[in-house]
Amino acid sequence: MLRPLAAELEERRAAARLGGGEAKIARQHEAGKLTARERIALLTEDFTELGIHARPHFSQRAMDGKDAPADGVITGWGHVDGRPVAIVAYDFTVMAGAMGMTGEIKVARVRELALSKRIPIVWLLDSAGARIQEAVGAQFAQTGALFREQSVMSGVVPQVAAVMGPCAAGTAYIPGLADFVPMVSGRGSMALAGPHLVRAAIGEDVTPEELGGARVHCRKSGVGDLEVADDEECIARIKEYLSYFPAHCEQAPPRLPVSDPVDRMEDALLDVLPESNRKPYDMYDVIKLIVDDGSWLDLKPKWAKTIITAFARMGGMPVGIVASQPRQLGGILDNDSADKAARFVQLCDAFGIPLVFLVDVPGFMVGTKVEQAGIIRHGAKMLHAVASATVPKITVVLRKAYGAGYYVMNGRAYEPDLIVAWPSAEISVMGAEGAAEILFRDAPNKADMVDAYRKMIDVYIAASNGMIDDVIDPRETRPTIIKALRLAEGKKLERPYRKRGVIPV
Repeated sequence: MLRPLAAELEERRAAARLGGGEAKIARQHEAGKLTARERIALLTEDFTELGIHARPHFSQRAMDGKDAPADGVITGWGHVDGRPVAIVAYDFTVMAGAMGMTGEIKVARVRELALSKRIPIVWLLDSAGARIQEAVGAQFAQTGALFREQSVMSGVVPQVAAVMGPCAAGTAYIPGLADFVPMVSGRGSMALAGPHLVRAAIGEDVTPEELGGARVHCRKSGVGDLEVADDEECIARIKEYLSYFPAHCEQAPPRLPVSDPVDRMEDALLDVLPESNRKPYDMYDVIKLIVDDGSWLDLKPKWAKTIITAFARMGGMPVGIVASQPRQLGGILDNDSADKAARFVQLCDAFGIPLVFLVDVPGFMVGTKVEQAGIIRHGAKMLHAVASATVPKITVVLRKAYGAGYYVMNGRAYEPDLIVAWPSAEISVMGAEGAAEILFRDAPNKADMVDAYRKMIDVYIAASNGMIDDVIDPRETRPTIIKALRLAEGKKLERPYRKRGVIPV
């Protein structure tokens, strides 16, 4: 009796797995994109699907007679590097991956699974947005739970939203609320309204790439975290990102075995800094020399480039690195770099990932342009994030640590578990040249005044007064940080009760 039923079941499954059919799958490949199921197969080898038999909801009369296998979205879970992960993949071969009512019931089920089982959730986005046939009309009043639930999940489980195709309107807020947003260059795009609606609303003719492609969001808006070449690289970066994170906020970040000696001393660090403290250098050269195996994952590397935010391992432990980048405008902080750092600090703090600050900062940008753009508000956001973080925090001052830039880069007042400096460090309200211009503007021998002030901000003065913990040989940077991280593993800070802090936005 059950044999014919089992055969029918397999036929139904096979039909659903074809999505929009061979022709649309071929069109997807011609566009340089993998199908939703091919993407899932790259992410996990043991995918368990939920809702494969889904079709347009019976209540949606506009969809009568229309076929939409799995209702255009594939949902379930699978293991990534041995750990379970909830997965949502919109299928562009089925009605352009548009969000239908049944499909969103499936997605809600997976969100519930991720939150209740405390596992990460990954969205693989390739969708035209809301399915207009179902969304127009007063029934729209019941929608929106997706974004509220994403907000509730924030900081509880890691959320990844990969933009692998179009993400218009509704689907655009999924990456807007996610923790990590890789974008496929030339294919991934996101915008609150697609080109057709933009043309109708304001008369502007734009392509999806011009409106919200990877170049826009990974270089100008800062919504995207990483620009990748293709679907394969996108999936690889998702796996790499998740490798630094625990499954949920109450679990410790995963520590891996490491062959790179924890006590490794790097002579090359002695040659990183140029002779003049006014000349730039590349902070990535320092990062490469101190992290495990010279490997790290950059977040937002093409946006707000005066500061670096990256994940790496030190002694096998995941760390979040916040580093000045003197190669870009001397490492000065502006509105975007403050936002970039603040968000990264909050992300690391939410999931228990220790923070390492590498400091060479001349302060914040000044002038009418940045004041009108709200630099005080943006700088306060970074101050608030760093002050609020309770994870282990290690600070290394390499060269400049001036003004409020020193504060936001986890200066002494911001509860560093260790704060050390290279012999080249200068910690002061401002640099010697700026101070001499203010204090000795009429002095005939201003160069002598600059030299005199520089002696006043010598790092050994701060060390001799107990304001930093030590002055270290640059070669000792890696072992010094790792020892401090190990010491701070059991760190516990008590804060006064409050419902929540009010971060400047």
